[in-house]
Amino acid sequence: MTLLYYNPQFLNHETGAHPENAGRLRAILGRLEADRLLERCERPPWEAAPSALLTSLHGVDYLASLREMAGRGGGQVDGDTIVSSESLHVAALAAGAACDAARRVVEGEARRALCLVRPPGHHALKDRAMGFCLLGNVALAARYALDELGLDRVLIVDWDVHHGNGTQDLFYEDPRVAFFSMHRFPFWPGSGAEGETGAGDGLGFTKNLPVQFGASQDRQLSWFARELGDFADKVRPQLVIVSAGFDSHRLDPIGGLGLESADFIDLTATVMDVAAAHAGGRLVSVLEGGYHPDALAESVALHLGELLERDADEAADEQRLR
Repeated sequence: MTLLYYNPQFLNHETGAHPENAGRLRAILGRLEADRLLERCERPPWEAAPSALLTSLHGVDYLASLREMAGRGGGQVDGDTIVSSESLHVAALAAGAACDAARRVVEGEARRALCLVRPPGHHALKDRAMGFCLLGNVALAARYALDELGLDRVLIVDWDVHHGNGTQDLFYEDPRVAFFSMHRFPFWPGSGAEGETGAGDGLGFTKNLPVQFGASQDRQLSWFARELGDFADKVRPQLVIVSAGFDSHRLDPIGGLGLESADFIDLTATVMDVAAAHAGGRLVSVLEGGYHPDALAESVALHLGELLERDADEAADEQRLR
């Protein structure tokens, strides 16, 4: 079974004509409805992440500054990142979706979940918003899995075209959360070189695959599959969380690495195979980037379709064993 997380409140993070706008989710939902994928998913209720969870990774003063800005009606945090009056609540709701998905997957209610949330999160630092991101959605879900669900090893896989510098920084010295990223490099935000592998107790638990612009689709997909398989064999994760950005699509106006929508089927199959090999299939996917509405919607539909296809395959296998 695959769980799907979406709430219309995600549209209330108001960013105007900014590339990260509510139209992204509208495009996705429209495509999923047209393809009749929504009806194949379970839609659980959930709550916003509480302050105690947010402060497990983010600073109290930073959260207070976001709350104050939202209370004043919003504003520009930096050149890229906007806060509106409801943004902090919406961001906490997004983080809550990722955490609830982790809980339900770990507890066996479902094997997989997809969280269609905004704002994205993988650039958010402990004390700073960055790159359209306010809170570290996947990072908070990983921390929740450690602190509240009793797990010892979580693997975060990030295939957004931009390196997930926030996620990497939050766990750079923590061996319990391994971070694997394939991204365009050199490119914004400037981090993600191959030599960035962790520090202290976390040395060796960060793996970066920096892809130069112009690399072929086949090279990207084969490199991702080979390196992720080897890294997961070392980490032996109990849960896999995906930072699912779709801005490496060739049509994306901000990123672009030449991938087609169908290539995300291969990426999805690879992470599901890793989850099946090490984590009992437990996988949570959380939306990050993707700024060409049609390409984003098609890519997400194919991503979800592959998750659901694995559901069908597993159900058929179980039926044959009866």
